Amino acid sequence: MTESFLDVQSDTPIGYMARTRAYYLALGYDTPYVWAHHDDVPFTPLAQPLAQSRVALVTTAAPYQPDKGPQGPGAPYNAAAKFFTVYSGDAAIDHDVRIAHVGIDRRHTSMEDSGTWFPLPRLRAAAADGRLRLAPRFHGFPTNRSHRQTLEVDAPELFGRCFADRVDAAILVANCPVCHQCLSLAARLLEENGIPTVVMGCARDIVEHCGVPRLVFSDFPLGNAAGRPHDPESQRLTLDLALDLLASATAPRTTVVSPLRWSDDPAWKRDYANPDLLSPEALARLRAEAEAARLAARDIRIAETTR
Repeated sequence: MTESFLDVQSDTPIGYMARTRAYYLALGYDTPYVWAHHDDVPFTPLAQPLAQSRVALVTTAAPYQPDKGPQGPGAPYNAAAKFFTVYSGDAAIDHDVRIAHVGIDRRHTSMEDSGTWFPLPRLRAAAADGRLRLAPRFHGFPTNRSHRQTLEVDAPELFGRCFADRVDAAILVANCPVCHQCLSLAARLLEENGIPTVVMGCARDIVEHCGVPRLVFSDFPLGNAAGRPHDPESQRLTLDLALDLLASATAPRTTVVSPLRWSDDPAWKRDYANPDLLSPEALARLRAEAEAARLAARDIRIAETTR
């Protein structure tokens, strides 16, 4: 390997673009993925106090589908549970949405507490306390590797739904590396059309490379952008950072770093998609799994988009 990912520092975020590039090269995919990048960043200030603003939640989590295989705590990556079009749900009630369909860190987090990736109940509590007005719907945003699909189809659809709901601002919570890119592109389009946004994420390099107005960065394993699992105070603080940033940012590319640590031991940063830790046999197995997942996702996408 030309780069080593074995040496980590507690205050240095994982470079997910470099890490995933090396991982897929090690699997035998010899055309590196091109991450979205923009020098210019749109910015729309909040037009009124946060307490008077209607805020929508945008997620890359998928509704639980019991006929699509394992999706609960500890589930392996499950391409069958993917979705490929924007969906919406009633923000006034609870929903069972899960993240088994995306590439989160499965070694250091087990997907047991949806509060780490879907802060809708906490947003409802904030609205009940008078901090904001909650939009009538939340929106699920698909994870597409195609920049064009995200920019020309998914993001305009998301804007149309937010516009119909008279949304004043949006909070976008990312999970996997490509989730971070998709939601960053969506945030840019919303801002271009007058809706302030804040991205909550754990892959700082991807979001800042794309270029967004506001980012709350938590240096946690992927899948925990809304706080630590089973830690309500952590989740409350993380959402407060996002709400405060919506109200206080005065310029684009404003990043707020959560003061929370995942662990005193930074060793978790070595493990995600790290080819330095994988044997040739493991790489061959992972290549076969990646191909199977790619074909399964392709079939689902074709079925969904040709209905």
